[in-house]
Amino acid sequence: MSAAIDVEVQNVSRLQQIPESTLIAEWIRDTIAFVRPDSDVSVEVAVRIVDEEESKALNGRYRHTDKPTNVLAFPADHTGFATLRQHGIAVPLGDLVVCGPLVIQEAGEQSKAAEHHWHHLLVHGTLHLLGYDHEDEQQAAEMESLEARILAMCGIDNPYRDR
Repeated sequence: MSAAIDVEVQNVSRLQQIPESTLIAEWIRDTIAFVRPDSDVSVEVAVRIVDEEESKALNGRYRHTDKPTNVLAFPADHTGFATLRQHGIAVPLGDLVVCGPLVIQEAGEQSKAAEHHWHHLLVHGTLHLLGYDHEDEQQAAEMESLEARILAMCGIDNPYRDR
């Protein structure tokens, strides 16, 4: 992939021990490269790591669910970005909001290494930014298969295997 992928990580949660920004960026870049290996479009992704309160507020506002969630994806509206592409300007792919404390909690409940769960959720969120969804069984199967293949390249077990 010849395109640049810029990732900005903001930690506004109470967690101090989160994956390094460089590692988060690598996971996102690897996901994009796996799904779109021939892309020459430069993109930008923002990752905001939040606590339960902000996650719950965003989940309520955008998904009408009154509880925090592990990852929210906000794909950019790409209407009118053709001009940016023509001039070599990075196109915003979108934003990911990760509820850090919930990621840690879930990893413990699922007996997973916390870093593996972070990796999985960032792959999952990035796939949403790339247009993948899991609204029906076929979409879910496709997205889960992609996630499992991407994670397997990094030596991480299929997160859906024991369901």
